[in-house]
Formats: sequence, structure tokens, C-alpha cells
Amino acid sequence: MYSGRWLYRLFIIPLIVLLTYVPIARCVEVLYAINAGGETHVDSYGIRYSKDPLMGKVGTASDYGKQLLISRVNSVDHILYQTERYHHSTFGYDIPISEDGEYVMILKFCEVYFNSPNMKVFDIVLNGDHTVITDLDIFERVGRGIAHDEYVPFKVQKGKLIYNDEESDILGGKIRIEFIKGYRDNPKINAIAVIKGSLEDVPQLGPIPQEPEEYHGMQDDEEEPVIRTRHTSGPRTPDPYDSEDSSILLPVFVAIGAFIPLLFCLCKL
Repeated sequence: MYSGRWLYRLFIIPLIVLLTYVPIARCVEVLYAINAGGETHVDSYGIRYSKDPLMGKVGTASDYGKQLLISRVNSVDHILYQTERYHHSTFGYDIPISEDGEYVMILKFCEVYFNSPNMKVFDIVLNGDHTVITDLDIFERVGRGIAHDEYVPFKVQKGKLIYNDEESDILGGKIRIEFIKGYRDNPKINAIAVIKGSLEDVPQLGPIPQEPEEYHGMQDDEEEPVIRTRHTSGPRTPDPYDSEDSSILLPVFVAIGAFIPLLFCLCKL
């Protein structure tokens, strides 16, 4: 018979490890999911993202982000934030919606190029009438190489899309999500998913990574000596090359001084 300790090692510890590193499965109804700029991919929650339908049609597909490891997400999901589609003009996707109910659109972003805020800033408009996100600056929100999701809850009722109590018509059984070209760089998107349900049903990202306080302290300690050396007082340090030249020329001067009296004596003879 196994003792309690053996049972703990055999079952409890592996279970804890499994729950720690594997996302908890959620039963959600996914109506639409695409991997912008990339190929088909099944994420850690079992959601299947289709190949980008705009391949070869609109904008530019990029996998520049593959050089980065993406923070806040399981390694299986890195690819959703490493590939993207951007365009030098406004562009968007048409999403089929046929049933009434509550929905959440998940817009996935990651800044993989810029290293400062206020470089890529754009708006996002739903169904032509609803500005759901204004002045999105991904770097300013989370930084570079860090996953960022925007959640857009809306309702569909009797051929109408309802967002924040404002209505718009659904034409042809499709709604449109657009990324608006502004005056700073190009709009982009990494991935899109639409689920039927509420925000409570949506898988959430992990916390935004923060620099440890110890790092800031070490950084301050390292900078202090540099600042002090920039403002030192007293005489300047002699140029080592100047002192080296002096030591070489001194024997020459001594030799010349000794040779002049000798030459004078020889001339008198």
C-alpha cells in the first residue's frame, strides 16, 4: 500500500504543476478567429485561428515579431502576437454574424518594432459607426514585445448591432472592424477572435511584467559614480602621451648640452 506521502508525490504535485502551466480550458462558442498576417493556428485554449483571409489582397503581412519572445502569454500563443497585418491606409475585416445575442470581439496586439510611445497611434471603428478604441498606442499601453488584448463587447438584436446603447445596421449578415489610418505610422492587427458570450467568458492575459525594484536600485547605484566623475573638481589629469614624450626628449637635451662645450674646445684647438 502506498503511504500518504507517496500518494502526494504521485498525484498532487503533478496536478499542481499541470494547473500552473496549462491554461484552464473554457467552453466558449467561437464564431470567428483569424491569425492576421499568419497561418492557421490552434491556441492554448483550443481556439482555432484561421489563416489571414487578406493574404495577397490588402496591406502587408509581417512576421517581424518572430525575433521576440512575447510576454504575458503561453509560449504556444506567441505566434498570434508575432505575426501581423499593417497597411498604409485604413483597412478592415468583414465578420459574419447571423444570430441575436451578446458577443465579445477580442483584438490582439503586440508592438514588435517601435521602442518608444507616440510612434504608432490609431483608432478602431466597429461596423462603420462606433469608435470602440481611440488613439491606441500599443507601446504606451504595455511596452515592446508584450501581448495586449482589447475587448469589445456588443449585442446583436433584430438586424442591429448595439454598442454602448448606440445602434447600427448589420448589412448582408456581416459586421466590419476597421483600423483607421492616422497621422502616426500605419494601423495594424495581430489577431482577431469573436466569441458568443460576455466578458466573463473571455480568457484573460497574464499581468504586465514589471521591472523589479531591486533593478531600479542597482541602476541608480551604478549611475551615481558616473555622475560624480563628470563633475570632479581639481586639476585635470596629465596626458600620459605628453609625459611619455618628455621622458624620451630629456636624454636628447642632455646629450646636446654636453656636446656643445666639447665642440667649442675642439674648435679652439
